Amino acid sequence: MKKQPVNCFIIDSIPKHLDEIKPTIWQRIVNSFKRPLPSNTELSSDGIERNESGLQRRLTNRHLQMIAIGGSIGTGLFIGSGSALATGGPASLLIAFIIIGFMLYNVSMALGEISVVYPISGSFATLSSRFLDPAWGFAMGWNYALGWLTLIPLELTAAGLVIEYWTNSINVAVWITVLLIIILLINFFGVRGYGEIEFILSAIKVIAVLVFIILGIILIFGGGPNHRYLGVKYWREPGSFANGFKGLCSVFVTAGFAFAGTELVGLAAAETTHPEEAIPRATKQVFWRVTLFYIVSLAIIGCLVPYTSSRLLNGSNSYDASAAPFVIAIEEAGIRVLPSIINAVILSSVYGASRTLCALAECGQAPKILTYIDRKGRPLASIALSMLVGLIAYINCAHVGAQVFNWLLAISALSSFFTWASICACHIVFRSAWKAQGHSLDELPFVAPFGVVGSYIGFALNMLCLIAQFYIALFPVGGSPNAEAFFQAYLATPVIIICYIGWKLWKKTPFMKPLTIDLDTGRRIFDVPKLNANRIADRKTWSLWKKIYYYLC
Repeated sequence: MKKQPVNCFIIDSIPKHLDEIKPTIWQRIVNSFKRPLPSNTELSSDGIERNESGLQRRLTNRHLQMIAIGGSIGTGLFIGSGSALATGGPASLLIAFIIIGFMLYNVSMALGEISVVYPISGSFATLSSRFLDPAWGFAMGWNYALGWLTLIPLELTAAGLVIEYWTNSINVAVWITVLLIIILLINFFGVRGYGEIEFILSAIKVIAVLVFIILGIILIFGGGPNHRYLGVKYWREPGSFANGFKGLCSVFVTAGFAFAGTELVGLAAAETTHPEEAIPRATKQVFWRVTLFYIVSLAIIGCLVPYTSSRLLNGSNSYDASAAPFVIAIEEAGIRVLPSIINAVILSSVYGASRTLCALAECGQAPKILTYIDRKGRPLASIALSMLVGLIAYINCAHVGAQVFNWLLAISALSSFFTWASICACHIVFRSAWKAQGHSLDELPFVAPFGVVGSYIGFALNMLCLIAQFYIALFPVGGSPNAEAFFQAYLATPVIIICYIGWKLWKKTPFMKPLTIDLDTGRRIFDVPKLNANRIADRKTWSLWKKIYYYLC
């Protein structure tokens, strides 16, 4: 018989009266902030499925689809498109968004393929360490986290300025405080709470864009209160392009900023109940978002608002709600109520930053305290840091606020392009390693439609966008070369290079090779034939309309 350690008790059973004691509401709240109880299975003691990091898998297909559709519809589209229209003209606006949209489709498909097999915390930042180079993963992780952290005060300020559209009698600091508290509460709701709130807010944004598209078509053909037929008048006079090739290049960054958030599908993969079903469907939504919510709505904007409009050119800053082309178009048509509704469609979230910081800490690339995840799956320390950075929004109340925010925007401006290029590179190396180690595509439950070719195209387009931005940074539109303008446009690049070289020299990290890449840790193994058989059996019972919907979406 095995000898038991001294001073230890063996509890064979829990007394019935103790088992019946239920904690109070206050005790449950306090306990929820503690670390999860240890469990040997993926299903934890509270009945919630968790991944290896402790993040809960409670996001469903419904949540993930709305994250894909509405995750990046916000100030980049509603307000940022105004400055892009003024700088590049309607044709440049459409061309840039179509190119970025096609590139994003390939990026999303590549990320979807990898995330189904490796639904791990941190997603692409962790994948860069696995498939490319741990030093590059470090640089990309902090690049992405800094991009989202700086976006928090920017979005808080944008929301405060939107509220000033209705009233400026209250200081913007009051609205920043209210919004900061709301965001904090949203994060304390946990994973499922975030999913539900994101679903509702994304649905509101989707409905708002759809309403604008329908209304815009009516206004173009003279169906508004003033009965003025516009057609393509503004494409002829003042014209389709502004500032020539420079104008086109300048729009790429605005388009990239508008699409930022698409990768949240991969980031949320670690918190999805059934990633093999949810992620492929969510990534398909990218096509519809690009086509409907961006291309169509921006084409309508180009028909309703001339790029020479004084309101586009004279907004107090890039977040001035009165300079939003959606608002201008509706007000110029003589409609008074809808501008207020359009201005109400603003979403700010610290989801991306907090989850990425947590993943970096787990990889040893950030302070260990940021790995703290409570029993509700909330990365508390990372959320706290995100909220502290959000306090920077109060600088907007000072005279130097605009200059500070220009530099903050410079840090995050190119963040998305580096992130998307890294995702494509990860997919290319993943496919190479998958083949080199004897695996076949038949083992993958989801395969990117354009395969590796799509990732090569996506990578090349990202590089072209970075080159175009370098050209604009060196020779700005309507100005002469100067150091301040260059670094405000291209600051993200030296930050990434410094992070990469610094971590590379300190940790002496190796470059990943296809034959030695770890394809097993964190991998979910699927019985693909069984999954396909179940899908076929399920679809036999579907109606024709449901089959068409699921094929497209």
